Amino acid sequence: MSSADTELQVAVKHARRPLLSKAQQKRRATLVAYSFIAPNLIGFLVFTFGPICFAFALAFMHWDGSNPIQWAGLDNFFELFRDKAFQAALWNTLIYTAFSVPLTLAAALGVAVLLNNKIAGRNFFRTAMFFPYVASLVAVAVVWNMLFNPAMGPVNMILYTVGVDPQALPGWAADRYWAMPTVILFGVWKDLGYFMVIYLAGLQGIPRELYEAADIDGANGWQKFWKITVPQLAPTTFFVSVILTIQSFKVFDQIFMITQGGPGTSTLVLVYHIYNEAFISWDLGYASMVAMVLFLIVLAVTILQFRLTRDID
Repeated sequence: MSSADTELQVAVKHARRPLLSKAQQKRRATLVAYSFIAPNLIGFLVFTFGPICFAFALAFMHWDGSNPIQWAGLDNFFELFRDKAFQAALWNTLIYTAFSVPLTLAAALGVAVLLNNKIAGRNFFRTAMFFPYVASLVAVAVVWNMLFNPAMGPVNMILYTVGVDPQALPGWAADRYWAMPTVILFGVWKDLGYFMVIYLAGLQGIPRELYEAADIDGANGWQKFWKITVPQLAPTTFFVSVILTIQSFKVFDQIFMITQGGPGTSTLVLVYHIYNEAFISWDLGYASMVAMVLFLIVLAVTILQFRLTRDID
């Protein structure tokens, strides 16, 4: 039998097979689609969703990580009202968020507007502003501590040179009254470049015709900024504010690297308090309760931001 006859028999055999119904075709396509997302979905369920559910359940338990888990009911919740460290951490977190969000937003917008113009060395300055965000946090924190060293840091040296009394020079991270401003300034400097890039993308999406029409009407730069730039950037500003708020409530790494929550409890924030309770005191149930409270606070603030934006629109 020739190869042509064999190919003909195979073609006839396949032609006699019944065609799949539309329902079967849809089911097969669905299975193929799920097979592509299954690895990521399984990883999410095992390493993210599962631990989250366990943490919520653990908030109502007593567990030190080694002994058997015991039911605690609402004991961990009532402990929040007796815990002075939690109250200080909550207050410090609110202060950090209240100052860092508007400062970072305003600084990122101002730098983005400046570097959106055609100035000499624009690409260099964009890279320089973005560098702290991608640089190693350890390296950036070391540089920051050197800059703001109370005894030999260049910042205090400059203040002394311009006439500030040596006794009045700030202690920065070593002073309980200056530690929080130091951490806030560090956060603004570290995150400025990332949100600057987001604002640059928003600025480049504004039609140039709007500015040309404003020039014809005789508007100055300040009027064009408030009447054109700010309204056109409203969606970008909303996105930046939401991300900044969530990021500020869960701040931990820079606190750990610069102040470790001190001096005293002056820079103790909620996530650092969770870390202390979970991995220093090994009270995993109470740490989970604090984490659940932090989640509810962030959720409430985010929903409020969405509603306020909807009302403004």
